[in-house]
Amino acid sequence: MLFEVWAPQAGRVALQWAGNRAGEPPVPMERDAARAGWWRAEAPARDGDRYAFRLDGGPPLPDPRAARLPEGPGGPAAVVVHDRFGWRHPWPGRPLPGAVLYELHIGTYTPEGTFDAAAARLRHLADLGITHVSLMPVCPFPGTHGWGYDGVAPWAVHEPYGGPDGLKRFVDAAHGLGLGVVLDVVHNHLGPSGNPLPAFGPYFTDTHQTPWGAAVNLDAPGSDEVRAYFLGSALSWLRDYRLDGLRLDAVHALHDDRSPHFLAALSAAVDALAGRLGRPLFLVAESDLNDPRTTAPRADGGQGLHAQWNDDFHHALHTALTGESQGYYADFARAPLAALAKTLTGGFFHDGTHSAFRGRRHGAPLDLRVTPAYRLLAYAQTHDQIGNRALGDRLAAGLSPGLLACAATLVLCAPFTPMLFMGEEWGATTPWQYFTDHQDPELAEAVREGRRREFTAHEWAGDAADWPDPQDPATRDRCVLDWTEPAREPHTALLAWHRTLLALRHELPPLTDPDPRHTAVHYDEAARWFLLRRGPLRVAVNLAPDTTAAVPLGDDGGAAGLQALAGWPGARLPDADGVLRLPPESAVVLGP
Repeated sequence: MLFEVWAPQAGRVALQWAGNRAGEPPVPMERDAARAGWWRAEAPARDGDRYAFRLDGGPPLPDPRAARLPEGPGGPAAVVVHDRFGWRHPWPGRPLPGAVLYELHIGTYTPEGTFDAAAARLRHLADLGITHVSLMPVCPFPGTHGWGYDGVAPWAVHEPYGGPDGLKRFVDAAHGLGLGVVLDVVHNHLGPSGNPLPAFGPYFTDTHQTPWGAAVNLDAPGSDEVRAYFLGSALSWLRDYRLDGLRLDAVHALHDDRSPHFLAALSAAVDALAGRLGRPLFLVAESDLNDPRTTAPRADGGQGLHAQWNDDFHHALHTALTGESQGYYADFARAPLAALAKTLTGGFFHDGTHSAFRGRRHGAPLDLRVTPAYRLLAYAQTHDQIGNRALGDRLAAGLSPGLLACAATLVLCAPFTPMLFMGEEWGATTPWQYFTDHQDPELAEAVREGRRREFTAHEWAGDAADWPDPQDPATRDRCVLDWTEPAREPHTALLAWHRTLLALRHELPPLTDPDPRHTAVHYDEAARWFLLRRGPLRVAVNLAPDTTAAVPLGDDGGAAGLQALAGWPGARLPDADGVLRLPPESAVVLGP
């Protein structure tokens, strides 16, 4: 077997055996004459054999490209022979247009917190109408439980979840149910504990700074190999684990002054891999930039990513539902229904407008005639928007079932690609709080203090005595979904409402029509009703707590032929005058 490693500053490198081969002598590695800075050695090895690299006689370090770290970050790597896995389900792929995503955290989706336990719950998602499961990061991080954004090995799989084979079993089970799988990957930083990359080469640079310290080196000396490292990792997930797409964390923190930009190079490589594999693959960016170039074609100077999260939609919907106006919600809260209308018809709210939160203009206009609406993801809740609140409180903690039903109606009937956060479909009451399992006491305390500072800076933080300790195991335990809730009201009714809406979305082409000419909005900010027109369909919600809304459906003659396709808490039809009388905190979908 060929072992290789990039260590351009080393004078000598040795392959060090570990585990049941720890008694064997190290294998000296030779410089690769064809690739500067690379070292290589041929040695007999089998799947599962443990090994490390020693640079200039230093301590053993895990392979930066290890697919498995059985002892966690900092421990030896283990050989993974991907071809050994016996896939059961042929998979042609499932593209992004028409998709419904479901963000899922393996460690809290079930009490067991493993791939196998999560796979046993996938039938629930297939029956719900989900098309793709979007996994939060699964790369190794310190301890057992964490969000996953402190990963230190971008090619490996967290061992407590089930390691590489566990992820493959999960993906195979999902594909067997017709579900695609998307994985959240973090290229903008690595975790602070157990990260061996600086010892191997210039993986980071002080040329740019990020909230996590020195930036990943995408444009300074040595960046050719660093770019290849992260490109190779991304392609490995898609190829070796048969994933359908990747969610790219915080791409605005990928500082790159080279041309082409790293993201353009990544999208080109993924498109080429899709062609070789003969199945669709896609990249979804989390971006804070409101920049149309993120999803614009590479031929037009864009980065060619296939979709991006749309926080503007979330912020507009959140302020309309909750009335919150602190922090980045301030601009949206001035006229939340107007903000919601702007995002539904134009994509971005901040499209060059002034952002009070940033103290400057932000964003650029997005032309939905050029960028199909499905390239934007719409959601009422995500791990970030819940977990970065001091108490990790979901919408269900403060909203009535009726308002939760209205939120679902607007998300699942929007022209964008909808996404739910796990448990949202039944109005889960379990919080989603920030939790870690750092083994270094100093780092653990630094994380605690960092969260306290973040919460103090936000007006919604509440009483500091109630803030959860991220290092307390009870914090993670509180976040585990309660699978008995769907059998109790109002959770049962909310789950049924989500199923109904998703069935309509899959059955009615106007609900997935990306043409902006077929989407129109009407609303009354004071009366708190909102009407979304999707071709011949009318989607109406009344957010008012105690007032029946009189929603005019238009004078085009179409109202007379409408029927109620779905309604919360019950179906409603317009009066003879074409006006829909909608009770407080209710929703209806009408169609011809």
